[in-house]
Amino acid sequence: MSSLAVPAASSKEGAKASLRRPRTFDVRCVVRVSHRFEDLSAHVEMEGDLRVEPGDKILVHGAAINPPYGEVQVERRMATVTRASWLERVWTRLTGDLECLSLLDVSFTDRRTL
Repeated sequence: MSSLAVPAASSKEGAKASLRRPRTFDVRCVVRVSHRFEDLSAHVEMEGDLRVEPGDKILVHGAAINPPYGEVQVERRMATVTRASWLERVWTRLTGDLECLSLLDVSFTDRRTL
């Protein structure tokens, strides 16, 4: 396990700087991709005590992982984490529920041609 050094804005100047440019840092991660009949998924686990907040962006480095059918592939990779500003974090919390509603398909027709 590697230790993480996450920059913190403790002074007024640091807080202003964090509003202007995103805070980014690299961290090691484990990527697990499953391509089986009962499970088609991809999961990323960060090493260390890293908490991902709403609005944060994570970019996993390396080529795409495409396991053959029926297999699970696990790889260690590097990832770049970009912390969201407070405004991005609030916006993500406010609009996140609305984004889930776009997955719903509600219709009041009886499936006849209109």
